[in-house]
Amino acid sequence: MTIDDSTVEKLAGLAKLDFEGQDKQDIKTHLNRILGFIDKLNELDTDQVEPLIYMNEETNVLRADVVSNEVPQKEALKNGPKHDSDYFRVPKVMKR
Repeated sequence: MTIDDSTVEKLAGLAKLDFEGQDKQDIKTHLNRILGFIDKLNELDTDQVEPLIYMNEETNVLRADVVSNEVPQKEALKNGPKHDSDYFRVPKVMKR
């Protein structure tokens, strides 16, 4: 597989980028080199290699999720500059 101009344009569109002139040629060259490295890795014989599941032998120790120091709603609302009976009042951030 090789990267051509249409592939670069498609990738640029997906990434919301704009490449023109020399930049487009540089990206195409770099992507083709990356594919060359991947092809080189495909030459390795990995038939006897076990799949890697974890990067190290350590396990993640999780703690129980326990509620502590619960703040009542009315007390929490006192910390906000503006609030309704049940909610904080904030400026509108989305237009309709």
